[in-house]
Amino acid sequence: MLTIICLSGGNGAQALQKPGRPQPLSHTPSAKHSHFGKHLMVLNSSPTWWRMPVSQQKLRQENHKFKTSLSNGGVVEVGAHWIHGPSQGNPVFQLAAEYGLLGEKELSKENQLVETGGHVGLPSVCCTSSGARVSLELVAEMASLFYGLIDQTREFLHATETPVPSVGEYLKKEISQQVTGWTENEETRKLKLAILNTFFHVECCLSGTHSMDLVALAPFGEYTVLPGLDCTFSGGYQELTNCIMASLPKDVMIFNRPVKTIHWNGSFREGTFPGETFPVLVECEDGSRLPAHHVIVTVPLGFLKEQQNTFFDPPLPAEKAEAIRKIGFGTNNKIFLEFEEPFWEPDCQLIQVVWEDTSPLQDTAPSMQDAWFKKLIGFLVLPPFGRSVHVLCGFIAGLESEFMETLSDEEVLLSLTQVLRRVTGNPQLPAPKSVLRSCWHSAPYTRGSYSYVAVGSTGDDIDLLAQPLPVDDSSTQLQILFAGEATHRTFYSTTHGALLSGWREADRLIGLWDLQSQQPRPRL
Repeated sequence: MLTIICLSGGNGAQALQKPGRPQPLSHTPSAKHSHFGKHLMVLNSSPTWWRMPVSQQKLRQENHKFKTSLSNGGVVEVGAHWIHGPSQGNPVFQLAAEYGLLGEKELSKENQLVETGGHVGLPSVCCTSSGARVSLELVAEMASLFYGLIDQTREFLHATETPVPSVGEYLKKEISQQVTGWTENEETRKLKLAILNTFFHVECCLSGTHSMDLVALAPFGEYTVLPGLDCTFSGGYQELTNCIMASLPKDVMIFNRPVKTIHWNGSFREGTFPGETFPVLVECEDGSRLPAHHVIVTVPLGFLKEQQNTFFDPPLPAEKAEAIRKIGFGTNNKIFLEFEEPFWEPDCQLIQVVWEDTSPLQDTAPSMQDAWFKKLIGFLVLPPFGRSVHVLCGFIAGLESEFMETLSDEEVLLSLTQVLRRVTGNPQLPAPKSVLRSCWHSAPYTRGSYSYVAVGSTGDDIDLLAQPLPVDDSSTQLQILFAGEATHRTFYSTTHGALLSGWREADRLIGLWDLQSQQPRPRL
């Protein structure tokens, strides 16, 4: 009997459900996926020796919700939001298109050909912390400067050495030189620096880091940006996972059974399978034991950083443990504010907030209690849910984001009400009727949001994390495989990176099964 278990937790849950994706009835599966389907579906109906129950062990179901309901029935994404780079090179986009989950605009060739460079679009309106409106021309000028420098950082990928270790240090060095050539008055110069500071915070959200000073400069250009104007699912990302899961038998998914330890490189027996030995045994916190030939681990890197010493027995090889330590993993949270009536214009899509008297060239460490909200990059205006639900979504990354998680809903609501009253210049602005937020750092099975290549690490560490165990080819092969966004060298931090990593590990197993299938089988 061939048994495979896929362990997942946090926001990388879906990686291994996707290789055996269902196809629309009118669609002919690709050779790759029909090949996987042969092993998954046909072998399930074969004699017991070849039967392959595939279990998806979610460490905790609630940490995998792509969406959450608001008070009036609206639904928002607490995790993955966009399809980044929706074009033919993006497998998430391809799946969404096959399932009919996208509209004409998202599917249009024009949309797929847009080159964003991975940069966030300009805001609809930009407000300062004193309630003044900032010229969008000035914002565009600073965006051009900042994103031009970001593009320059990618040029160090194959350089023999870099001028500074981090992306943040390089950006600040170049901006310092730019400032010397500014001819405006002091007030305008300060405002331009404050706008640039906001773009630093935007980049922290994109990279999932507290500071760009933590992001390594040399490998930064290895991250690959796909063409296409980022788009969303009208019914949420869960539409996609629902379609994928619909093809799986109902009895192969196990929920709410946290895993305590993965025992590997052994010879385990279980009464359920008399006469059979397994190289891997998954021990759950409730005392249950799941024997397996292969275990695919897709838990978030944050969980591995915290639990790797007890999660694997024997411990991981020193090189893999060191890679887990070196790769960066940070927090990016969303804060949703629900209003009775919108105070923004009907065509407004993004409200940018600029905190005056801030600068990326100044290292300040104000009290978190008094200034955590200054890390907010602004508010995305979500499409209205009918006529009665109006929602803003704020984004905040880093230590300030983690501090926000320690506050009560009431404290967060009060702080952001004050922020909105300041930036709109309206002290009577009605408070939001409710607040909803993600808390990815506090969640025990995620401990953060997504990965980045930190100073002191390279893409080689990502490849090392993705390497199956045991490394020794003489042992039983492919006992533990690793997938998830943090294991994809060029698409880390993305859903398509997570998806592709799952397909990669499925291909490893297919290759192994094909090799073994060519050998004589024992008679049944």
